[in-house]
Amino acid sequence: MKKLRYTILACVFLLKFHAQTSVITNTILVKGNCGECKERIENAADIKGVKHAVWSETSQVLTITFNSKKVTLQKIEMAIAKVGHKTSNQMADTTAYKALPNCCKYESTDCKKK
Repeated sequence: MKKLRYTILACVFLLKFHAQTSVITNTILVKGNCGECKERIENAADIKGVKHAVWSETSQVLTITFNSKKVTLQKIEMAIAKVGHKTSNQMADTTAYKALPNCCKYESTDCKKK
């Protein structure tokens, strides 16, 4: 009976450990300019499987924690590109970029950082 308990506990521990290893943290370069961009980028990254996303205006880096069994980095980047922001591996949707407020148009040379 004791052996069975230890076996069950060991299985539970291994399952929990295995589940935890699928949650990873990574970074993505995302173009943007201001607080509005920050909000838009973080909201776009908030898809199923993403645990936490924080974009830095200064470094232009999105730090993201996600469950790799539920979502891929590529899907996250596609969601961000869809709202008009260019990432390391995805071009921004042209229509969405054109619809961004002027302060958020990171390709513009006359854009002033806030």
